[in-house]
Amino acid sequence: MNKKTMHRFLLATALVGSCVTAFAADAPPSTSDQVVVPEVDRRDINVPKFPSNDFEIGAFVGTYATQNFGTSAVGGVRLGYHITEDFFVEGVYAQTKVSDAAFRQILPGGVFPAEKEKLSYYNVSIGYNVLPGEVFIGAKRAKPSQLYLIGGVGSTKFDQQRRPTYNVGFGFRVFLIDAVALQLDMRDHIYSVDLLGKRQSTQNLELTGGLAVYF
Repeated sequence: MNKKTMHRFLLATALVGSCVTAFAADAPPSTSDQVVVPEVDRRDINVPKFPSNDFEIGAFVGTYATQNFGTSAVGGVRLGYHITEDFFVEGVYAQTKVSDAAFRQILPGGVFPAEKEKLSYYNVSIGYNVLPGEVFIGAKRAKPSQLYLIGGVGSTKFDQQRRPTYNVGFGFRVFLIDAVALQLDMRDHIYSVDLLGKRQSTQNLELTGGLAVYF
Protein backbone atom coordinates (compact mmCIF):
# COMPACT_ATOMS: atom_id res chain seq x y z
CA MET A 1 0.00 0.00 0.00
CA ASN A 2 1.54 3.23 -1.09
CA LYS A 3 1.44 6.47 0.80
CA LYS A 4 -1.40 7.96 -1.29
CA THR A 5 -3.68 4.94 -0.81
CA MET A 6 -3.00 4.95 2.96
CA HIS A 7 -4.03 8.60 3.14
CA ARG A 8 -7.34 7.91 1.38
CA PHE A 9 -8.10 4.97 3.68
CA LEU A 10 -7.54 7.01 6.83
CA LEU A 11 -9.72 9.85 5.50
CA ALA A 12 -12.61 7.46 4.71
CA THR A 13 -12.35 5.87 8.14
CA ALA A 14 -12.54 9.30 9.82
CA LEU A 15 -15.67 10.24 7.82
CA VAL A 16 -17.48 6.99 8.70
CA GLY A 17 -16.65 7.45 12.36
CA SER A 18 -18.03 11.01 12.34
CA CYS A 19 -21.34 9.84 10.75
CA VAL A 20 -21.80 7.08 13.33
CA THR A 21 -21.15 9.50 16.17
CA ALA A 22 -23.67 12.07 14.83
CA PHE A 23 -26.39 9.39 14.34
CA ALA A 24 -25.89 8.13 17.87
CA ALA A 25 -26.21 11.66 19.24
CA ASP A 26 -29.51 12.31 17.38
CA ALA A 27 -31.18 9.00 18.28
CA PRO A 28 -33.80 9.22 21.10
CA PRO A 29 -32.74 7.75 24.40
CA SER A 30 -34.18 4.39 25.28
CA THR A 31 -36.59 3.95 28.16
CA SER A 32 -33.91 2.27 30.19
CA ASP A 33 -31.74 5.39 29.86
CA GLN A 34 -34.42 7.78 31.20
CA VAL A 35 -33.74 9.15 34.65
CA VAL A 36 -37.47 9.54 35.57
CA VAL A 37 -40.18 7.25 34.17
CA PRO A 38 -43.62 8.95 34.46
CA GLU A 39 -46.37 6.90 36.10
CA VAL A 40 -49.81 8.54 35.76
CA ASP A 41 -52.86 6.84 37.28
CA ARG A 42 -56.06 6.91 35.22
CA ARG A 43 -58.74 9.11 36.78
CA ASP A 44 -62.50 8.52 36.66
CA ILE A 45 -64.14 11.58 35.12
CA ASN A 46 -67.72 12.48 36.02
CA VAL A 47 -69.42 13.98 32.98
CA PRO A 48 -71.59 16.97 34.04
CA LYS A 49 -75.33 16.63 33.46
CA PHE A 50 -76.80 19.67 31.80
CA PRO A 51 -80.55 20.36 32.18
CA SER A 52 -82.48 19.60 29.00
CA ASN A 53 -85.27 22.15 29.64
CA ASP A 54 -87.71 20.02 27.65
CA PHE A 55 -90.69 20.67 29.95
CA GLU A 56 -92.58 23.94 30.09
CA ILE A 57 -95.07 25.34 32.58
CA GLY A 58 -96.67 28.78 32.35
CA ALA A 59 -99.62 31.07 32.89
CA PHE A 60 -101.32 33.60 30.63
CA VAL A 61 -103.97 36.31 30.54
CA GLY A 62 -105.68 38.08 27.68
CA THR A 63 -108.99 38.54 25.87
CA TYR A 64 -111.48 35.99 24.56
CA ALA A 65 -113.98 37.12 21.93
CA THR A 66 -117.04 34.88 22.20
CA GLN A 67 -119.07 35.03 18.98
CA ASN A 68 -122.35 36.95 19.50
CA PHE A 69 -121.42 37.79 23.11
CA GLY A 70 -118.52 40.22 22.90
CA THR A 71 -115.06 40.18 24.45
CA SER A 72 -114.08 39.33 28.01
CA ALA A 73 -110.93 38.74 30.03
CA VAL A 74 -109.50 35.22 30.05
CA GLY A 75 -106.81 33.53 32.12
CA GLY A 76 -105.28 30.08 32.18
CA VAL A 77 -102.32 27.77 32.62
CA ARG A 78 -100.34 25.63 30.20
CA LEU A 79 -98.04 22.63 30.41
CA GLY A 80 -95.85 21.63 27.50
CA TYR A 81 -93.20 19.16 26.40
CA HIS A 82 -90.69 19.89 23.63
CA ILE A 83 -90.18 16.66 21.69
CA THR A 84 -87.47 18.05 19.40
CA GLU A 85 -86.12 21.47 18.53
CA ASP A 86 -88.97 21.83 16.02
CA PHE A 87 -92.00 20.03 17.52
CA PHE A 88 -93.72 20.35 20.89
CA VAL A 89 -97.01 19.36 22.53
CA GLU A 90 -99.00 21.52 24.91
CA GLY A 91 -101.99 21.18 27.23
CA VAL A 92 -104.02 24.25 28.24
CA TYR A 93 -106.83 25.00 30.68
CA ALA A 94 -108.50 28.44 30.82
CA GLN A 95 -111.75 30.16 31.73
CA THR A 96 -113.59 33.44 31.23
CA LYS A 97 -116.93 35.11 32.04
CA VAL A 98 -119.35 35.76 29.16
CA SER A 99 -122.09 38.40 29.47
CA ASP A 100 -125.47 38.56 27.70
CA ALA A 101 -126.08 42.19 28.69
CA ALA A 102 -126.65 43.20 25.05
CA PHE A 103 -129.41 40.59 24.66
CA ARG A 104 -131.13 41.63 27.88
CA GLN A 105 -131.92 44.98 26.30
CA ILE A 106 -134.18 43.28 23.73
CA LEU A 107 -135.00 39.88 25.29
CA PRO A 108 -136.71 39.72 28.69
CA GLY A 109 -134.59 37.57 30.97
CA GLY A 110 -131.69 37.48 28.50
CA VAL A 111 -130.06 34.30 27.21
CA PHE A 112 -128.40 33.02 30.38
CA PRO A 113 -130.03 32.36 33.75
CA ALA A 114 -127.70 35.04 35.15
CA GLU A 115 -126.20 37.99 33.31
CA LYS A 116 -122.75 36.36 33.29
CA GLU A 117 -121.98 32.74 32.48
CA LYS A 118 -118.64 30.97 32.98
CA LEU A 119 -116.94 29.58 29.89
CA SER A 120 -114.08 27.14 30.41
CA TYR A 121 -112.05 25.01 28.04
CA TYR A 122 -109.16 22.61 27.86
CA ASN A 123 -107.22 21.36 24.87
CA VAL A 124 -104.16 19.42 23.77
CA SER A 125 -102.23 20.84 20.81
CA ILE A 126 -99.13 20.20 18.78
CA GLY A 127 -96.87 23.04 17.67
CA TYR A 128 -94.13 23.53 15.10
CA ASN A 129 -91.37 26.14 15.33
CA VAL A 130 -91.14 27.70 11.88
CA LEU A 131 -88.85 30.69 12.36
CA PRO A 132 -86.27 30.44 15.14
CA GLY A 133 -84.20 33.60 15.38
CA GLU A 134 -83.30 36.55 17.59
CA VAL A 135 -84.90 39.75 18.80
CA PHE A 136 -82.51 42.67 19.22
CA ILE A 137 -82.92 44.90 22.25
CA GLY A 138 -80.79 47.93 21.54
CA ALA A 139 -77.58 47.68 19.54
CA LYS A 140 -75.66 45.19 21.70
CA ARG A 141 -78.23 42.82 23.17
CA ALA A 142 -80.12 39.99 21.41
CA LYS A 143 -82.57 37.43 22.77
CA PRO A 144 -83.44 34.05 21.19
CA SER A 145 -86.96 33.91 19.76
CA GLN A 146 -89.31 31.47 18.01
CA LEU A 147 -92.35 31.91 15.80
CA TYR A 148 -94.57 28.82 15.78
CA LEU A 149 -97.79 27.38 14.40
CA ILE A 150 -100.11 25.41 16.67
CA GLY A 151 -103.35 23.45 16.48
CA GLY A 152 -105.24 20.84 18.45
CA VAL A 153 -108.46 19.48 19.92
CA GLY A 154 -110.25 19.80 23.23
CA SER A 155 -113.55 20.63 24.87
CA THR A 156 -115.44 23.83 25.77
CA LYS A 157 -118.09 24.10 28.51
CA PHE A 158 -120.48 27.01 28.05
CA ASP A 159 -124.00 27.51 29.48
CA GLN A 160 -124.19 23.88 30.68
CA GLN A 161 -123.21 22.64 27.22
CA ARG A 162 -119.94 20.81 26.62
CA ARG A 163 -118.78 20.85 23.01
CA PRO A 164 -115.80 19.35 21.14
CA THR A 165 -113.46 22.16 20.16
CA TYR A 166 -110.74 22.66 17.58
CA ASN A 167 -108.12 25.36 17.98
CA VAL A 168 -105.67 26.76 15.44
CA GLY A 169 -103.34 29.71 15.61
CA PHE A 170 -99.80 30.95 15.95
CA GLY A 171 -97.53 32.31 18.64
CA PHE A 172 -94.26 34.04 19.35
CA ARG A 173 -91.90 33.49 22.27
CA VAL A 174 -88.83 35.44 23.39
CA PHE A 175 -86.40 33.92 25.90
CA LEU A 176 -85.66 36.53 28.56
CA ILE A 177 -83.12 34.14 30.13
CA ASP A 178 -82.27 30.49 29.41
CA ALA A 179 -85.24 29.10 31.36
CA VAL A 180 -87.85 31.88 31.16
CA ALA A 181 -89.72 33.05 28.06
CA LEU A 182 -92.32 35.70 27.26
CA GLN A 183 -95.03 34.18 25.06
CA LEU A 184 -97.74 35.78 22.89
CA ASP A 185 -100.52 33.71 21.30
CA MET A 186 -103.44 34.23 18.95
CA ARG A 187 -105.84 31.33 18.50
CA ASP A 188 -109.25 30.61 17.07
CA HIS A 189 -111.46 28.22 19.07
CA ILE A 190 -114.02 26.56 16.81
CA TYR A 191 -117.04 24.77 18.26
CA SER A 192 -120.81 24.51 17.74
CA VAL A 193 -123.29 25.76 20.33
CA ASP A 194 -127.08 26.13 20.67
CA LEU A 195 -127.88 29.29 22.61
CA LEU A 196 -130.26 31.21 20.36
CA GLY A 197 -132.55 28.37 19.34
CA LYS A 198 -130.29 27.15 16.57
CA ARG A 199 -127.07 25.21 16.63
CA GLN A 200 -124.27 26.96 14.79
CA SER A 201 -120.53 26.71 14.45
CA THR A 202 -118.79 29.63 16.14
CA GLN A 203 -115.38 31.27 15.72
CA ASN A 204 -113.97 32.53 19.01
CA LEU A 205 -110.73 34.48 18.81
CA GLU A 206 -108.33 34.61 21.73
CA LEU A 207 -105.31 36.88 22.21
CA THR A 208 -103.10 36.21 25.22
CA GLY A 209 -99.70 36.93 26.69
CA GLY A 210 -97.84 35.19 29.49
CA LEU A 211 -94.66 33.76 30.96
CA ALA A 212 -93.33 30.22 30.63
CA VAL A 213 -90.67 28.48 32.72
CA TYR A 214 -88.58 25.62 31.26
CA PHE A 215 -87.09 22.80 33.30
